[in-house]
Amino acid sequence: MAIKFRDIDDSQAPLLDHLIELRQRLLKCVYALVITFAICMTFSDRIFVILVHPLVKAGQPRLIYTKLYDAFFVNVKVSLFAAFLISFPVIANQLWAFIAPGLYSREKKAFLPFLIATPILFSMGASLAYFVMMPIAFRWFLGFQGAKGGLQVEALPNAADYLNLVMHFILAFGVSFLLPVLLMLLNRAGIVSRAQLVRARRYVIVGCFAVAAVAAPPDLGSMLMLAFPLVLLFEGTLVVMRFIENKEAEEREAAEDAKLVPNPATLLSETPPAP
Repeated sequence: MAIKFRDIDDSQAPLLDHLIELRQRLLKCVYALVITFAICMTFSDRIFVILVHPLVKAGQPRLIYTKLYDAFFVNVKVSLFAAFLISFPVIANQLWAFIAPGLYSREKKAFLPFLIATPILFSMGASLAYFVMMPIAFRWFLGFQGAKGGLQVEALPNAADYLNLVMHFILAFGVSFLLPVLLMLLNRAGIVSRAQLVRARRYVIVGCFAVAAVAAPPDLGSMLMLAFPLVLLFEGTLVVMRFIENKEAEEREAAEDAKLVPNPATLLSETPPAP
């Protein structure tokens, strides 16, 4: 099958030009991250209040510092974390602008939906962690306070440890919700087919529960609240794959029918002249 070179963008630049372009786009990503980091540092206290809200909602109104420099580094981590989330669209756009010229037009159309779905699914997972999972988990952790053996056990969470836990929750849930993107990319690359995923459904479901057991707090309710959405996302991905396969099959049948039906102009040109 001949390659249609007109489907490829006219970018036959030498290696040095590509490296220069890569450097420029990486610098733009760094600039975007630095600028957003500087802005977030200005509002680091407000961002930290937002991140600490689930803990306050769970009934713990106090955090402590155990090192003198903890307060500064907590603000830096908060600002860097928020800056990366805010600047991610710019970073993704620069990476796409660098990769896109080397793709066929049909590959661009196939890859672009995944680029759009990634932040949406990540935001869904992060929202589930922030609004649902974290208050439940923190309430469960704080439930171990009380009098035990004549001693009063009280939780005094460290601000740095709490921030690490919050980032773990958000990243773990956000990345877990990218399961459909991963499966669709593997399917479009021809590595995994829908039939193979259907046959391996039981193993994938077990894997979803295993991921939930690692990412969620160590209680059954939290694990189920992450495992069930992952299973639903997996089943939804199978439905989308089936829809795409049916659409591609219809397009192939239409193309084959178009080949079988003779062109009237061709028939007239092939008609022998009258004697």
